[in-house]
Amino acid sequence: MSDQPNCPSCGSSYCYEDNGLYICPECGHEWPKDSGAEATESTVIRDANGNVLNDGDTVTVIKDLKVKGSSLVVKVGTKVKNIRLINGDHDIDCKIDGIGAMQLKSEFVKKA
Repeated sequence: MSDQPNCPSCGSSYCYEDNGLYICPECGHEWPKDSGAEATESTVIRDANGNVLNDGDTVTVIKDLKVKGSSLVVKVGTKVKNIRLINGDHDIDCKIDGIGAMQLKSEFVKKA
């Protein structure tokens, strides 16, 4: 299994190959076998100040964010530890104390 790449989404080393795709059993991310490191290098995620974000970083919220479908608000200055980068419109997956699991856009956070 040492010839299998790590998951570009969560970094897991438990990926496997199936019908020309690599699949991560931990996060469910799938990517083509023929796409190498060049695909992951083009998807650099940056915070509001332009700093490159990585999995496991701690970020700070720079704007009050309303939680959709709830009356809760993520306040300015809230620290979010151990983020996980994902693909999509909301590119940060995290857990916020007092609110729970949610996704954030990188444009509303800064690296701590």
